Amino acid sequence: MKSIFKYSLVALALTGLTACNQEQDTQAVAATTSTTLTTPEQKESYSIGASIGAYMSGHIAEQETLGMPVDKQLIIEGFSNGLSNELKLTEEEMQTVLQSLDEKLNEKRMAEAKALAEKAAADSQAFLAENAKKEGVKVTDSGLQYEVLVQGDGAMPSAEDTVEVNYLGTLTDGTKFDSSYDRGEPIKFPLNRVIPGWTEGVQLMNVGSKFKFVIPAELAYGDRDTGTIPPNSTLVFEVELLGVDKAEAPEAPAAQ
Repeated sequence: MKSIFKYSLVALALTGLTACNQEQDTQAVAATTSTTLTTPEQKESYSIGASIGAYMSGHIAEQETLGMPVDKQLIIEGFSNGLSNELKLTEEEMQTVLQSLDEKLNEKRMAEAKALAEKAAADSQAFLAENAKKEGVKVTDSGLQYEVLVQGDGAMPSAEDTVEVNYLGTLTDGTKFDSSYDRGEPIKFPLNRVIPGWTEGVQLMNVGSKFKFVIPAELAYGDRDTGTIPPNSTLVFEVELLGVDKAEAPEAPAAQ
């Protein structure tokens, strides 16, 4: 039955929720769950079942969140039947069913992602419009918004320089997605190797300054979903510029 594992959901269906045998009665199941694991073989067997269960749990939760109900008892029954090689459907039937299920789940995921991206875009536009009205907020030609929290008097970087900063990054709802403060140390990077909003914004700062930047999605990660940052997200950063390492001037060409 190896060919079944071409589809991600086949692995879910045939590995099952638990190593329980469907023929076990309630008392036997209860006894199993309280078994003391002493030998390596017991721990190995238990770990296989527990890891399968944990893996299955996440996928079942996602499927239910997408509005597709799951019959957990039938998953357990299917797993038990698979162990005993007494299947109620043929391999070909299961491949067809599970391929169809994969396709339906992918359609649901794509529809949900599109809806979230559209909502994020609308929310971002509303936030940018409102933030631009606040006292002290300036807007550049690109659409970058910034506010001077502390004005320093040190050097100003160019795009080719390496800067040292501390920063806090949040979504517009205040959700934190990154912070050098949490890591306990500042970070250094070439200013032209980051998102455009940072490259533009940090060049407005003097060493010793602290600015608040509101960066539209088109100057950040656009419609990409980075996991912690949804697509079309406007980002809010508080940035302290601690230092600037000037880029070396290019060498003049040798005289001919």
